[in-house]
Amino acid sequence: MRIDSHQHFWDLTKLAYPWMPPPPNVLARNYLPADLKPILDANRFDGCVVVQAASVDAEAEWLLSLAREHAFIKGVVAWVDLKSPKLGARLDVLQKDSKFKGVRHIVQDEPDNNWVLQPEVIRGLTELAARGIPYDMLVKPPQLHVVEPVAEKVPKLRMVVDHIAKPYIKERKTEPWAKQMEAIAKIPQVYVKLSGMITEADPKNWKAPDLAPYINHVWQLFGPKRSMFGSDWPVCLLAGTWKQALAAMTQCLGPLNQESRDRVMGETAVEFYRL
Repeated sequence: MRIDSHQHFWDLTKLAYPWMPPPPNVLARNYLPADLKPILDANRFDGCVVVQAASVDAEAEWLLSLAREHAFIKGVVAWVDLKSPKLGARLDVLQKDSKFKGVRHIVQDEPDNNWVLQPEVIRGLTELAARGIPYDMLVKPPQLHVVEPVAEKVPKLRMVVDHIAKPYIKERKTEPWAKQMEAIAKIPQVYVKLSGMITEADPKNWKAPDLAPYINHVWQLFGPKRSMFGSDWPVCLLAGTWKQALAAMTQCLGPLNQESRDRVMGETAVEFYRL
């Protein structure tokens, strides 16, 4: 099964997305299943995992309603308030829907780089682990140090590092990101998404070789069994098309055997999210 493990929908008439750049940015319009389905079909993808873009409960219900209407949406990664004393009750509601497959919080936007290490958040992550719910870890290099202690405190929590932790591709910097990823890769329950990279390069002038040092590094560390492709559509449109995001990754990886290709193109996501 070929799965795009990371893409978003939003409807500006339904929900507020405070991070949204003002017009005429390409993102400042609605992006809905009808916009994505032809792209997936044209590239022979069976479906996708939709990941939260807003930190509000209402988005989860909306995304799950879209998943019920569109069979190609194989799963939803939603936002929940990890610090809430009512987290268990909220998860009870979400887990009634079979398309609910994971949780994400936009850690990269928190002013405290140690936000995820707060006792209340660790309690929330422990609740996810107890229920078998995986966690999308959205961090940038300044927060990347939290992954190891989270894994130590919540050893049964399956995590995937979104967008290979957004290294400084435009500046062509690899450290300390590279060494941090080496340490993280030693944690067996941590996976990585080969996603969100073209927007971290020079959005107007990037080329696939600009991404190669970063893609090749995590591929060597995590391998096909813990790496998954994600388009980060429509955010990728700030720098290129869905197809260009996929082509950049495949060009950097080079020839793969069929098993490795199947894994990165979908089977790893199927396993991680239990689709």
